[in-house]
Amino acid sequence: MGLLSHRVERSDIVAGDHIYSWRTSFLYSHHGIFFGENIVIHFTNDDPTIKSKSNDRSSFITCTSSTPSITCTSTCAITKLQTTCSYPKYCGFRKQDSGVKISCLDCFLGNGSLYLYQYDVAWYYLIAKIRGGTCTTAKSDPPEIVFRRAMYLLLDHGFGEFDLLENNCEDFALYCKTGRLLYSRGERVGGSGQVSSVVGVPTSVAVGFFLSGPVALATTAALYSFNRYSIDLIYRLRGIKVAVEDLAKFRANGNRPMKKD
Repeated sequence: MGLLSHRVERSDIVAGDHIYSWRTSFLYSHHGIFFGENIVIHFTNDDPTIKSKSNDRSSFITCTSSTPSITCTSTCAITKLQTTCSYPKYCGFRKQDSGVKISCLDCFLGNGSLYLYQYDVAWYYLIAKIRGGTCTTAKSDPPEIVFRRAMYLLLDHGFGEFDLLENNCEDFALYCKTGRLLYSRGERVGGSGQVSSVVGVPTSVAVGFFLSGPVALATTAALYSFNRYSIDLIYRLRGIKVAVEDLAKFRANGNRPMKKD
């Protein structure tokens, strides 16, 4: 893994890591929290009315690597692909009316490669990244806290309604890793690096349009990087720390934090 790519091997990741995989020719990426034992907890835009494969809140953790591999019958709602599933009995487990689910690592990746999201990076490292949604200047909490948040959201209250701009898979993973939510004027907005990149493009291009030559190119690139860094900095400094047990109440009670995590 280097400056240009966060691609890693499966042996490089541990439980509690924030991982992602690029989709549709690197158009966007899908994010999740690695559970360990070849399992990922992630937030999707699957139909939330579909019932879970199991009503047992804890039975899925008994699966082992000796489980026979078959073609997964639960086609990924994002990639629309079928892959070889390592844990067919438990892959796709989630509560009804919740977009938080578990998938085996194979189904999570689809046909994509594995990447590791970076935390507590220097500002110049973040700016050097052309694409957003790969790193943040925010610090991650210890793995056991990350793991507890992800499990709680899977088995209890979920993570709300999926929204591409304000509440997506990267926002879910960021919350699990940091416990922070970003609010503006009482309304929740996402901290997604992917979204900040898209938001920063129009302004950068608009300014660069009135210039010409190398100056236009440099100005556009500088504004684009500044927009991404500004949003990430706001998330890190102004993001509200909310205990996962209080997340549902926090969202339902005027965005008031109930207690510190």
